[in-house]
Amino acid sequence: MRILNLLKIAFKAIVLNKMRTLLTMLGIIIGVASVIAMLAIGEGSKESIRTTISAMGSNMVTIRPGADDKGPARGSGGDVQTLTLSDYNHIKEEATLLSYITPVVNGGGQVINGSNNWPSTIYGVNPDYLNIKVVGLQSGSMFTEAEVTSSAKVVLIGQTVVDNVFPSIDDPVGQMIRFNNIPFKVIGVLEEKGENTFGQDQDDVVIAPYTTVQKRILAIDYLNQIMASATSEDDAPEAVLQVTKILRTRHQLMATEEDDFTVRSMEELISTFSSTSEMLTVLLVAVASISLLIGGIGIMNIMYVSVKERTKEIGLRMAVGGKGSDILMQFLIEAILISITGGLLGVILGLGATIFIEKFLNWPTSVALYSIIISFAVCAITGIFFGWYPARKASALDPITALRYE
Repeated sequence: MRILNLLKIAFKAIVLNKMRTLLTMLGIIIGVASVIAMLAIGEGSKESIRTTISAMGSNMVTIRPGADDKGPARGSGGDVQTLTLSDYNHIKEEATLLSYITPVVNGGGQVINGSNNWPSTIYGVNPDYLNIKVVGLQSGSMFTEAEVTSSAKVVLIGQTVVDNVFPSIDDPVGQMIRFNNIPFKVIGVLEEKGENTFGQDQDDVVIAPYTTVQKRILAIDYLNQIMASATSEDDAPEAVLQVTKILRTRHQLMATEEDDFTVRSMEELISTFSSTSEMLTVLLVAVASISLLIGGIGIMNIMYVSVKERTKEIGLRMAVGGKGSDILMQFLIEAILISITGGLLGVILGLGATIFIEKFLNWPTSVALYSIIISFAVCAITGIFFGWYPARKASALDPITALRYE
């Protein structure tokens, strides 16, 4: 009953000073809302990165020429060419943890159809490419191994290319295009994928047999990269080690020599981007938490003012038998009520801000339950921490001095 009476007294005191209480809550409200919104943005970006990279093929393993940029390098993929068709063939024959594998060569150029043209990138691959990248066909079919062997002039194109060079044709399968003045027959259209998290248009592609691109467009005998798919996501790390061992043997590298190639799995990319996103989230939350600290200081300040204003009331309560612990609990409950109410309003504002960010700014967000629980718990702790000292000071007042206070 005593606690219930103290709650009523604290609530009445808050209601009597609505504007002052609201201004006191403001720091807590903004702090909680900021923490929830910042964590939602951080979690949303991590999920978006994971989804985007997984959509590229969660089991995918990429092999590029040049040493890993993270350490001393012999050269990057742009200035050293260390991957050959012989490497591809040996990996295909010896790697037991890969289900699909394709050589990749690529180059930029103009896609031309009549008076329409569009700058795009052509990728030379084999039929395994669609399985590795987890890409379907909207219409038409993939080229065959026989067409790869004969260096056939056939292509598959993405929806962006279709929109720009075949603006008046719904299905361009069977039509002819030119890529850097080399004629190609369109035999398929890729399913639309849109932009990824990094802003790259995944539909702005032209796909042809790698032999055709090597001989007729780029005039090269090396590979820009090799792409493969591990037998399962769990096997990807072991597949990376297996491919590394095969290539080191092939390139006759000594134990003390650095790799002249880089082998990566999608899990490594996900981990790298996620850790970067986590660092940014921590920074944003740290900045947002300053508002909570300011809100706590505001509560302490207003409780000090409240104690001063109600000194005579405190003296009267103590003179008629009120205990110091009752006075302490009264002011402490008042501080906690202000803090928790501010926390509730902050949660509502934070959720509203998250919805606004996702709907109108088109940023990926994901509200984690723990962010709400932590923010709310911090509010309660803030109320106790910053409300305790003023409440203790009120409880320690001498009744005679308090009654004489003007």
